[in-house]
Amino acid sequence: MVSYLKSPAADKQTSIGQRRPMVTVVVPFLDECATLQELYDRLVEAFSTLDLEWEVIFVDDGSTDGGEVVVARIAERHQNVTLIKFTRNFGKASALSAGMARARGETIITMDADLQDDPSEIPRFLEKLAEGYDVVSGWKHNRNDPIAKTWPSRIFNWFTARAFDVDLHDINCGFKAYTRRAADRLNLYGELHRFTPALLQAAGYSAAEISVRHHAREHGRSKYGVMRMVKGLLDLGTVTLVTRYQSRPLHFFAMLGLPMLVLGTAFIGYLTILWFLDVGPIGNRPLLLIGILLTVTGTQIIGVGLVAELLQASGLKERDKYVIDWITDDGTKPKRHEGGGGQS
Repeated sequence: MVSYLKSPAADKQTSIGQRRPMVTVVVPFLDECATLQELYDRLVEAFSTLDLEWEVIFVDDGSTDGGEVVVARIAERHQNVTLIKFTRNFGKASALSAGMARARGETIITMDADLQDDPSEIPRFLEKLAEGYDVVSGWKHNRNDPIAKTWPSRIFNWFTARAFDVDLHDINCGFKAYTRRAADRLNLYGELHRFTPALLQAAGYSAAEISVRHHAREHGRSKYGVMRMVKGLLDLGTVTLVTRYQSRPLHFFAMLGLPMLVLGTAFIGYLTILWFLDVGPIGNRPLLLIGILLTVTGTQIIGVGLVAELLQASGLKERDKYVIDWITDDGTKPKRHEGGGGQS
């Protein structure tokens, strides 16, 4: 459950047709009361060098330290600030999803609220996006975190980059910039916010990265823990299904079930031949139980794949899988389109 707070001035200007901000910054936070005002001040400083409109959406993911009060006061003084408050902690993916859904900018930047991400890097993100990329990820080349946090993250990034053929060093970095059409494509839940470049690249979007400054944490405490690493590794399976087998789930389940079914059938066939040759009893042989177990399990797994195919056929449309970069109609200027016919 969420609630929204925005300054009256912002609501008034929006109602009379305020021009859409070019950039939206989405900042999820959890117990980061000490950094929120300074973060907004740094954002103001970063955007002061850019001739464009911008807004920032703070998403309170169930804080208990009064951080929402700080943001509410900022929103009362500045019309480009919005606060989204969750009734409890739902996770970073949900916070990012809520912020992106509320965003009005054609470019969306996500960053953490702990001041480890430097807002002065935002112009460089925008420059890289202007080269034609759909998502630009930050690379914390010189990371100021404890080794207990940096090494698991490096292993995770290395494995993920090779598993999904993404040429990025720091997929896990929360400091990213998205075009509107790329952000609209994302459906974030669980720990999937860690895999957004892989998810978008699999759908046909282009990804790049830039090296960014990373500061040591001075306030609060890290939300990183062993369970987050475990959840991220488990979500690798989800991302594999979504990126490679969403339109053909039977192929995935068949890779698991078919070898079991074939091996179990071979065991039972072998014992059946022995039974016909009357070389001895087969009912007390472990190979019989193993063969039955493999056959039944393999059949069930393939059955799950068939059910998944039926669900996919009734839900996912073929046109929803791809991204159309350009469409030219009757010699007119090419227009950028989204997969499924939705123009962005």
